[in-house]
Amino acid sequence: MSERPDALQRLRGAHEAVVLGELRRSGALSRSELMRRVGLSRTTLFAIVSDLLQREAVVEQTAAAQQRGRGRPPTEITLNPRGAELIGIELQRNRTHIVVVNSAHEIVGRHRAPVPGEAGPAERVDAITGAVGELLRERRIALAPLQGIGLGLPGFVQDPASADPRSMTPFAARIAAALERHFHAPVVVDNNARLAALAEVTWGAARGHDNAVYLRWSDGVGGGLVTDGRLVRGAHGTAGEIGHTSCDPGGPPCHCGGRGCLEAEIRLPALLTRCAERGVRVRDADELLSLAESGEETVRTVLREAAALAGRVLAALAAHTDPECIMIDGEPAALEDPVLTTIREQVRTLSLPTAPRDITVCRAALGADAAARGAVALLLHSHGQDLERLMPRPAPGFAASAVPAAEGGRR
Repeated sequence: MSERPDALQRLRGAHEAVVLGELRRSGALSRSELMRRVGLSRTTLFAIVSDLLQREAVVEQTAAAQQRGRGRPPTEITLNPRGAELIGIELQRNRTHIVVVNSAHEIVGRHRAPVPGEAGPAERVDAITGAVGELLRERRIALAPLQGIGLGLPGFVQDPASADPRSMTPFAARIAAALERHFHAPVVVDNNARLAALAEVTWGAARGHDNAVYLRWSDGVGGGLVTDGRLVRGAHGTAGEIGHTSCDPGGPPCHCGGRGCLEAEIRLPALLTRCAERGVRVRDADELLSLAESGEETVRTVLREAAALAGRVLAALAAHTDPECIMIDGEPAALEDPVLTTIREQVRTLSLPTAPRDITVCRAALGADAAARGAVALLLHSHGQDLERLMPRPAPGFAASAVPAAEGGRR
């Protein structure tokens, strides 16, 4: 008995997508012109527009060329520049990054907020919902037409113990379920570094490349792989965990269960410790980079050694995946020398050096919001939407929040 209502709902959803797609392409249109372009009957088109107006996905405005003389001026339908259709969220260990996208697929707001490092799932959900609420109030964005939320989380997101690749870890499932209840919208989840890789391929440093490797190098070390234009997750959701490549089987134990992992060797706290062991006390990542830029040789040596180790791991990975581009993200990536030049040299000399190919090694471009933007890209991919439309530009009558191509590189 439920098949017919479900079929009608799917048909209505398809018609609605056609209407919204035409408004994205063409801008404001009268009802009659919209009806002519999408090929729907007057009754169907007017019902869909009425529903979209009620949900604040679209708004009605006076036509640019107003009718002269007496009578009511003509009106046009346009996408609501203040309507949140998609939300991308990255939840890190101690902060969250949020971007909001309207029905025109323009970024109309972004926000960052701290999260207590010791917070449990409930407190983290509260931090996310509070940050989203603050952003919506600040930017005067309507939540009514929200269609989906993309969420990036650190670590393993899929449950390796499950035979179902869609099965999430208990932590990820709990966060996703709580957000679905709060926002009454579906939530899709993936690893945050993988989502940053997806964003960089879609809009960033690897745009135009179908095969890329992304390394996030900061307090932790993660990564993502894109092969033949697809984000690689693997059979159990652990693909791209570059930081957990074992560089020394006899090395110290890692929280992943392995030993001598790349993350333990090159993560920023480990570099600060290594500098102190060699007689140079460094307070934080900013000072580490400043000393390297000023020529402090001990700091530069520590960074060069770490970059060489990362480069060897990336060279081995490049031999297996044959990427066009390798992107380095995080604080050390701001240093052309000794970091990027050292990684390039390792990849050039160790990854099939006689093969007729050229692998670009570069700094990632999207900055701190990359994973949140990747979460939006995941939603758009899943709905087959036009990814070219997601640009940080203002919609008519609304000053969109600018998302710079790169934000200084230090995060």
